[in-house]
This record gives sequence, structure tokens and C-alpha cells, in this order.
Amino acid sequence: MAMASTVKVILGSIAFGIFWVMAVFPSVPCLPVGRTAGSLLGAMLMVVFRVLSPDQAYHAIDLPILGLLFGTMVVSIYLERADMFKYLGKLLSWKSRGAKDLLCRICVISAVASALFTNDTACVVLTEFVLKVARQHNLPPHPFLLALATSSNIGSAATPIGNPQNLVIAVESKISFGQFLVGVLPAMLVGVAINAVILLVMYWRILTIKKVEEDPAFEVAAVEAVNSHRFSPATLSHFSSMGSQDWSSKLENLNVQNSPSVHSVHSASSATTSNVERLRNRLSSSETEIHRVLSDAMGSGRSSNGPKDVAIEVGSQKREDESGAGAGAGIGVHSNRITSAIVVSDTLSLRSSEAGRPIICNPKKWKRLVWKTCVYLVTVGMLVALLLGLDMSWTAITAALALIVLDFQDAQQSLEKVSYSLLIFFCGMFITVEGFNKTGIPSTLWDAIEPYAKIDRTSGIAILALVILALSNLASNVPTVLLLGGRVAASAAQISAAEEKKAWLILAWVSTVAGNLSLLGSAANLIVCEQARRAPQQGYNLSFWSHLKFGLPSTFIVTAVGLTLIR
Repeated sequence: MAMASTVKVILGSIAFGIFWVMAVFPSVPCLPVGRTAGSLLGAMLMVVFRVLSPDQAYHAIDLPILGLLFGTMVVSIYLERADMFKYLGKLLSWKSRGAKDLLCRICVISAVASALFTNDTACVVLTEFVLKVARQHNLPPHPFLLALATSSNIGSAATPIGNPQNLVIAVESKISFGQFLVGVLPAMLVGVAINAVILLVMYWRILTIKKVEEDPAFEVAAVEAVNSHRFSPATLSHFSSMGSQDWSSKLENLNVQNSPSVHSVHSASSATTSNVERLRNRLSSSETEIHRVLSDAMGSGRSSNGPKDVAIEVGSQKREDESGAGAGAGIGVHSNRITSAIVVSDTLSLRSSEAGRPIICNPKKWKRLVWKTCVYLVTVGMLVALLLGLDMSWTAITAALALIVLDFQDAQQSLEKVSYSLLIFFCGMFITVEGFNKTGIPSTLWDAIEPYAKIDRTSGIAILALVILALSNLASNVPTVLLLGGRVAASAAQISAAEEKKAWLILAWVSTVAGNLSLLGSAANLIVCEQARRAPQQGYNLSFWSHLKFGLPSTFIVTAVGLTLIR
């Protein structure tokens, strides 16, 4: 393609330059509007500068890619509601054998999760959990956060739905899901293993330090934090206006203000300490009484007088509570009455079971179990359909709508979790990159590189990989794929159809792994960094240089080895 007029080249370069600055550095002091607004600004300038006509701008938006991205995000939201990511996270700490075992688990689980649910989603749902597990084992979080970010990027290269650039490649190249998987999977598996080995070698001393003895109360709190962790996969921290720590503090303040016990304690003036101690003693005695009543109820010798005995115990406990004074006593009465009622209900249920009458099951529990099963089956069905070669965009949208219908309630709450800002960012990026292509600059640069980047030579593959690595870190991986994809494929198609397919897969592999080079190389890295920094209580700052120290050797080694396995 010939170069456009000088005016169009200059104006198009200015518009693309603004987009690039806003995409790589979303918090520029002179214009801190973020990536999404920066993308729209670049697209608008391409039209205002008449590099593109309005109709050309609309046609530049790739709807199949947006549909596939939207469908996979909705499916991930319903999988989160079905506790899929909760179970996935618990695998990290299940029967862990130490720091090295934990690091290897993070590498494997994050890679698999990224291949199936995109790398951004895996990083969002697992970052805080990794921090909590590291805290539980009293380990430094730095190597585990690196393992999460880099393994997520490597794992996402295996499937067309693993990351945004693979979505673009799959749609543009018409390569089926199965062919894509078979072509890149060997490189992904070996790459994850190599990445884990490099992490172990670099941080061996840190990972071999024995766990320091810590306060039992701190350890119990850490275990509780891991067990009670909840995820929100579609909320990308660097796109939101309020950090997770701000939300956590607001929710904690709200719970404290609405707690009746806090109001009671505040109104108790000088008697607060004694009332709290008396409340603890009564709760402890109530727990002992509960265990005694339940054990007696299970026995065979008290099946006739059990309810009466329980009623007597409840009455005596009630009289004891009513004799107390102050706010703490009031809390104890309310708590013990509720506890006693639960004991009576559970005891009667046990006796009904012993008498041969069936125990009534909770219908809500069974309804949720059936619904979760349906969510998993629909997700598996989507993956099977993709493997069979059905249209990826409509398959993902169909699966998303099937989950919405099966939920049988207003879908607004779930759809609000979709990252629409990411979809808008893609729209602006499609227009901006198309405008930059119209200037003729990318074609001119490729014409100079193409003779040395032939796909049928080892030296050509190496040069092509270096170009993709550089552009992916300078212009981000998705714009790189949009700029180079068609040109690399056309050059390889002159050799053979098989080489054309291989060129697309090489582009997918290198542009994805290139994200591990620096902290700014991929959105997944930024998500891990921001999520870790904003995590309540376990906040940790992953610096640019600490990431580069590991990312530089890992990226080049993993990329080089993987290129020999791409088929």
C-alpha cells in the first residue's frame, strides 16, 4: 500500500500517537482520562482529521470479536456465581506441601484458567486469593504474583478465547478452535513448565526459608480469610473508578453502623467491658449446652422425654439470661434464645428421623445445586461446540443467553458486571488502527522487514519474533496483531497454506508471551499489580523493575522454546 498524502500521514500519526500514549499510560498527568476514553479520542480524531470517513470508521469495528468477547465475559460471570472460581482457588492451598509446591500450583492453575476463561479474568479472581494464601503460609508474595501474571499470559496463548489478541487472530484467520488448540498447546505446556523452573531457580532461597512461628490468632485469621474469599471476575480494577480497598472499607463501616450489638455496646457507657466478657462466657456455656443436648438427643435412652428436657433447659437458660443487666446481658438473651430455638428444631428433626419419618430437605439448596450443574454443563457444551468448529462468536453468545434463561430472574445484576468499558475500548482501537493503516506507514515498514522475516527460514522466524516482541511492548499486543496480522499471513500464504496457518499461530504465541517482558506488556500484568496494591490488609506493590528482572529472561527463553513447538 502506497503512502497517503503528507497531511493525512501527519494527522493520522498524531491521532494514533495519542491513542498509544493513553493505552500504555492511562494516567497521563495532562489528560488522566483512562484507556477507554483515550481509545475513543483516537478514533474520533481519525474521523475529524478525515483520515477515515464515518462509514469507514463504523465498518472498521469487528462485531464478531466483540460478540465473542461479550459472550465469554457473561459466561465467566455465571461461573463465578456458581462458585467455579472459588473451587479453583481452593485447589491452590489444598494439601499444600510447601512454598515450591504452592508456586507450581499457581503456575498450572492460572495457565489452565486463562486458557478457558481469559487471562484477565484469571488474574482478577486469583490475585487476592494468592496474597491470602501467601499470608497464611507466612511467605513473601512477590514470586507468587509473578507466577500468576506470567503463567496466565502463557496459558492464554493455547486457545482462541484465552486473550483478546487470540480472539482477533481466530476471527481473522478462520482457524478453528481445535486447530488452534492443537497448534499451540505443546508450546504452552512446555512454556509453563519452563517459566515455573525459572521462578524456582531465581527465588529458591526465598522459597526455602522455613515458616516463622506466628501468633495462633493471626494464623486462624489467615485461614479464615482464605476460606471466606469471594471473587468478582468481570470487574477489572484498572477500569474501575473506585479501588477494592475503598469498597471494603465502606462495606465494613456499613456493617459496623448497622450492627445492633455495636449500638448496644456504645450505649452501655462504663459497663461495656464487663458486659462483653459476660457475653463471651454465656456464649461459651451455650455452646457447651448445645453439644450436650445434641449428644443426648442422638442417644436411644431419651427418645421419649427429649423435647421436654430441651424445653426445661431452654427455660432455665432464658431465666438466667433475664437476670443479667446492661447491654451485654441483652445481647446474651437475644443470642441464647435464638440458639435454643435452633437446638429445639434440630433435636425434633433428629427424633423425627429416628421415628422413621423422612427429613424434609431444603428446596433452595437443591434448586441451587441443579442450577450450578446446569451452568457447568452449558460451559462444557460451549467448549465442545467450539472444538467442533462452530462459529465462535455465536457459540459464546448462545451459551451466555442460555445461562441467562436458566437463571430465571432479572439478568440486570449479572450483566452490570460485564466490562463494557473494555468493549468500548476495542471499538475505538479498531477505528484508530484502521486509520493508521490508511496512512500507509505500517505497510511501508513491513515492506522493509518482509524480505528478512520469511516464515520458511529459521532466521526469518527469529526476526519476525523479535519484531512482534518489540511492537507488542511498544504498541501493546492487540494493536500489534491488528497491524501485522494480515501482512504476515499474506507473506506466508505465498509459500503455502500450511505456512499461513503457522504464521498466525506464531503471531498468537509471540504476541501473548511478549506480555511477560515488562509490567506494561499486558493488561493481565497491570491487573495483578493493581489488585495486589489495593488488596485490603495484604496490599503489596509489585514494582516495574522487579517484574522486568524476571520477565526479561523468562520471555526470551519461553518464546524461543515455544517457537520450535508451534505446528
